[in-house]
Amino acid sequence: MTGALGGWTLDALGGPGRILPVVTAPAQVLSGGGPEVDPLSDEVVRLAADLVATMRSAPGCVGLAAPQVGVAAQMFAVDVTGHPKSVTLHGTFVLCNAKLVEASRWRLGREGCMSVPDLTGDVKRASRVTVEGVLPGTGQPVRLATDGFEARALQHEIDHCAGLLFLDRVAGAHAIYQRKVYL
Repeated sequence: MTGALGGWTLDALGGPGRILPVVTAPAQVLSGGGPEVDPLSDEVVRLAADLVATMRSAPGCVGLAAPQVGVAAQMFAVDVTGHPKSVTLHGTFVLCNAKLVEASRWRLGREGCMSVPDLTGDVKRASRVTVEGVLPGTGQPVRLATDGFEARALQHEIDHCAGLLFLDRVAGAHAIYQRKVYL
């Protein structure tokens, strides 16, 4: 395992991806979870590039998991750069087969999701996490420690890979709100 991203860049994905349509709830792919993937396969590397392109095409989007584009697979893209709630950030990256290995400092925070476009909700998540995963294109295992908003984004995307939406984590109907602003 290497620290941070070990020099990984988007160049490992071999070029720009396609913008894919985003699946919305109650689509079955969002609740089924997905299998682990081979981070060196051409199909996974292409999907990684597509996730980044699709994430970047949506204003305000800071993460996107494979199930959100209709693919049952354990991989996601994240980039919280420029978000006003960001503390620590690692730029744009994609992780395959990611697992949360440490979590602490739990806090309540508001979340939204491209797959649940009309709602937001208050979700309790760890504000300090360590995640292990594998980088697509290189197969390099990484151990990523982060906090704040990036920690929240990673947990949100890992949940997608397990078939969970933020709505599955809210305390009840009183913690769900109609979205007021569409970015």
